[in-house]
Amino acid sequence: MNTGAFEIILASGSPRRKAFFEEMGIPFSQQVLPVEEVFPESLSGQAIVEHLVKLKAEPFKSQLKEKQLIITADTIVWHQNQCLGKPQNKKEAKQMLQALSGDTHQVMTAVGFLHKGGWDSLYCCSEVVFSNIKTADIDAYIATGSPLDKAGAYGIQDSFGIRFVNSIRGSYTNIIGLPVAQVFEKLEEITKKWATS
Repeated sequence: MNTGAFEIILASGSPRRKAFFEEMGIPFSQQVLPVEEVFPESLSGQAIVEHLVKLKAEPFKSQLKEKQLIITADTIVWHQNQCLGKPQNKKEAKQMLQALSGDTHQVMTAVGFLHKGGWDSLYCCSEVVFSNIKTADIDAYIATGSPLDKAGAYGIQDSFGIRFVNSIRGSYTNIIGLPVAQVFEKLEEITKKWATS
């Protein structure tokens, strides 16, 4: 992928997404313009993350330069027709993990690509099955503080995820917060289009 002529800006403060971009070997900078991450109550599942990535890209539109590519991403956990984002506090984290215990949920991510040529996006959904989790194990995990900055109050890459995720279907990196293979493919597609335009 020839990204030398393009300036890629990752519009996400997530250390996990930053690490994925570093691992892809793609030159990029990180910049976040804060927005209030709210969505209409009428939206569900895929529509929520697709709305939020557009919302996160909005502040960049007025300052977008030629050959700049702004990448936004949003991940939610979808369980029993409910959106589980990052928990507000330890109590909410516990409620989320108790609800997910012994059940199946979906992890949904949308990634947006804003450039002078317009807007591209992709969507990825992975399925996760948790085994039954004891309250003591949930409490011990919450005490580490790790669940508080993660959608659905858990990280599959944490020791908690390693112990209690029974099975997954779909992209593993998506569950961490970025469907890397799909993003890499989309970047190749966009940069190839730019190179020939």
